[in-house]
Amino acid sequence: MGDGERSGRAGAADRLTPRAREIATAARELLEESGPTALTLRALADRLGIKAPSLYKHFPDKQAVEVELIAQMLEESAEALESAEQLAPGSLPALAEAYRTYALAHPHLYCLSTERPLPRPALPPGLEDRAAMPLMRACDGDLDLARSVWAFAHGMVILEIHGRFPDDADLDAAWKRGLKSLHPQM
Repeated sequence: MGDGERSGRAGAADRLTPRAREIATAARELLEESGPTALTLRALADRLGIKAPSLYKHFPDKQAVEVELIAQMLEESAEALESAEQLAPGSLPALAEAYRTYALAHPHLYCLSTERPLPRPALPPGLEDRAAMPLMRACDGDLDLARSVWAFAHGMVILEIHGRFPDDADLDAAWKRGLKSLHPQM
């Protein structure tokens, strides 16, 4: 969670040319279909019917494509959390459900975005803060509590994505118990 000084409201339409948006869309489709290891510039160029060097006119390298996808994930998850917050202001369970639902709907994008260091300097200004603000507000500005809740939610989601829970695990009960232990006033 960053410094909160920037808005983070500029979307892909504002920061990318139409051709770069087309490339990012194809990259997202490739990622969502086949996972992060399948996302190569050669595979992306093949999907678009172009030669890989043509991609460099719009993205300097694979990392730049990945940064765009991470930015999309942060924007979309921010929107999901903001919507949950509007429906149930201050509700950690509502935020957790929105977070879980988004992550499970986009498992490859979620993993690409969260299983390695966040490329903060390359992301649109303020975007990380925007994604964190609903949780910060639900935690009454307590940064340590917000980080703890996020770590719990991320751990639960990533274990669920990777199929690490037994088939008979009551994950809804585990989420409820975990959130209550982190925020007993719920």
